[in-house]
Amino acid sequence: MVCQARSLEDIQDSGHIIVAVYENYAPYSFQEDGNARGIDVEIAKAIADDLNVELQLLWLAPDETVEDDLRNAIWKGHIIHRTKADLMMRVPYDKAFSQLRDDVGLLVNELVHMFAPYQTESWAVMHSKERMPELTTMNYFAYHKVGAEIDSVPHFYLISSFGGRFKQNTTHYKSIEETVDTLVKGDIDAVMGLRSQMHYHSHKLGSEQYPIASMGFPQMAKQQWDIGMAVHTDFRALAYAIGDVITAMLNDQRLDAIFAQYHAPLQVPKYYSE
Repeated sequence: MVCQARSLEDIQDSGHIIVAVYENYAPYSFQEDGNARGIDVEIAKAIADDLNVELQLLWLAPDETVEDDLRNAIWKGHIIHRTKADLMMRVPYDKAFSQLRDDVGLLVNELVHMFAPYQTESWAVMHSKERMPELTTMNYFAYHKVGAEIDSVPHFYLISSFGGRFKQNTTHYKSIEETVDTLVKGDIDAVMGLRSQMHYHSHKLGSEQYPIASMGFPQMAKQQWDIGMAVHTDFRALAYAIGDVITAMLNDQRLDAIFAQYHAPLQVPKYYSE
């Protein structure tokens, strides 16, 4: 049976909400011993509780672009099962992205409403203390090996910045988990990825042995961005209700507790202080 994105009233009448989360995306959403875990999963549970409905997760395999993911999760449905989520987590909260137009001038994300930013993300580097006792500038990668997820912003940054100076010492992998495993094996000395991911893996491995570097990223165009949620554009009342839940979670520090549970630093978006 095909499930359609629904209004707030339909969700409450049905007694459940379908929330799309990315699969294999620790610390935001992943499965461990058959249990759903992660920051986005915990936030989704809190939203369901506050709406007094049951949570049903729709695990989303990332497509080529975020626009594809929004299509698959929110307004068109998966190509095979056609199931649509009522809500999607981890969506860019960015005016330029929401107003993005195609080659003929039409809005790419016209059928999607993006709202409720709940984290400001950035990049970070985790390194082996044993093989790389200190890491304070990018120049260290002229002599040390670093890894990143293939086709990610860190990957392109490492192979192209500073005239390609670090390209010979940069290796790409299919996932952050594989990159971290390679670091532990000793084949590379550092990993560059999302700040939340780096802190999560640093704690898991032991922050003394695998610390987070204190450094900047010169020549990188966008170093911080907000992530939020999305619903079908027809269901703004649902977005308003969920936005109120996120604001309440910030005020009563439930959001802080969720991020702390996964050892990821919460940076509250400026949206809430403007």
